[in-house]
Order: sequence, then C-alpha cells, then structure tokens
Amino acid sequence: MKPEDVHLAEVLFEFHIIGNYVRVSAIDTRTNTEVNMVGDPKVGEAMLKRMAMRKLRYVIAKNAPPDPKSDGSIIA
Repeated sequence: MKPEDVHLAEVLFEFHIIGNYVRVSAIDTRTNTEVNMVGDPKVGEAMLKRMAMRKLRYVIAKNAPPDPKSDGSIIA
C-alpha cells in the first residue's frame, strides 16, 4: 500500500508547545494509529497538521498487510 492510497476520515490532533518547538500528536480514529513529531511553531498550525497527516499516512501504509495481488505472485 502506498501512503497516497490511505484515506483518513477523522484525525485527532494534539499540540504541546515546549520551549521553541511544538510537539504534535496525530491519531487516526479508524485504525487507532498515533504518530508524534516536532516542528517549528512559526510554520503555523495548518502546516504542522499537514506534516503530521503525511507521517500518519506513511505509518498506516507501512503497517498495512501486503496485498498479494500487487507483487505479481500467484497463490495456488
């Protein structure tokens, strides 16, 4: 599965300002997958959300079970 194939219906965000950076947590409510990242508060909340969602899509795609049809192998 590719990250761009992941559909995120509902994502919860949590922001913690710690000194000169922001710790962002993003949780996909469907899979209960959580990612954490840190960023510069100067980039703004919208950009931090986009970056967290990109990481969340990557992690969900990485942890998804492999599609047996995608590698061209035949299951008999």
